[in-house]
Amino acid sequence: MPKFSHLALVFYLCSLSQSINAQLGFSQEIGVIAGPVQFRSDFGIRNNEPTNFGNSGFGIGLVHYINFSYRADCNCYTTDTYFNDHFKLRSEISYNYTKLEHLGHWVQPNKVSIQADQLRGHKGVAENFDIGMQLEFFPLSIRDFQAFSYRFAPFVSLGVHYTSYNPKASTTFNNPNPDFYGNVFESSNIYSFWFEDFPDKPPYPIKTKGGGTWSTVASVGVRYKLTKLSDLMLDLRWQYYYSDWIDGLNHNWGGYDRNNDWLVWLNFGYIYYLD
Repeated sequence: MPKFSHLALVFYLCSLSQSINAQLGFSQEIGVIAGPVQFRSDFGIRNNEPTNFGNSGFGIGLVHYINFSYRADCNCYTTDTYFNDHFKLRSEISYNYTKLEHLGHWVQPNKVSIQADQLRGHKGVAENFDIGMQLEFFPLSIRDFQAFSYRFAPFVSLGVHYTSYNPKASTTFNNPNPDFYGNVFESSNIYSFWFEDFPDKPPYPIKTKGGGTWSTVASVGVRYKLTKLSDLMLDLRWQYYYSDWIDGLNHNWGGYDRNNDWLVWLNFGYIYYLD
C-alpha cells in the first residue's frame, strides 16, 4: 500500500503554498506536459544504450506555477528583487508508464542457455504517480521575458517529489501464469545467477507489491513566449528515486544493480498565465 500519510503531507504542502500565494497576491500559471520517458532500472545492462532506448515509455502531467514577479491583486509588478525576477515555484502532479524487458548482451540470439531464456521471458512494467514541488531559476529577467524583450527563457530547477509506484511482472518461461501475489515467480523461473551472491538466504529479487518513496528531481529547459498569456516549454528531467523497487526488480549480481532506479523524461509543455 502507498504511504498515504506521506501523500497527505505533500498535498498539505501544496495546499499551503496555494494559500500563501492567494494571500500575497502573486500571479499564477497552469499547464500540461507530456513526452517520452527512459526508465533506467535493473532490467537489461546498466549504461547500455539498447537497454535505455528499448525500455522507454511516456509521461504526462499537470503543472502549476507561482510567479513572484507579478501581483494579480493589483495588476502590477511586485517589488523588484532578484528572487522575484528570477525564480518561480512549480507544483506538479504527473504519471509515467514504461514497459520493461531484458535487452543487451545476455539475451543475444547466440545465448542459448536456460538462464538466457529466463531473462527473455521476464517482462515488467514501471507505473508511477508523482506529486511534488520544484524551484525554477531563470538566469534572464522574468519581467523582460513577459514583456517580449526576448522570446526564449532558459531555466534550471530542483525539487522533491513523492512517488506512489505500482510495478507489474510476468514471465513466459516455463510458467506463463505466475502468481502475482507475494513472491511473484517460483525461484525456478527466475534468472538463477541472481541468487549466487546470497548463498545462505537468497532474497527474492522480484516484488510487485506497490509502495511509496521520495525522489529528487532536477531539470534543465527553456520557455518560448507564444503570446502575452501563454508559453511553450521544453524540459529535460532527471529523477532519482530513493528506492530500488520502482520497477519491481532488485537483484545484486555482476555489479549491474549498484544504483536505485531513476529516469530521464523529455517533456513538452503548454503554459497559460491565469492573471
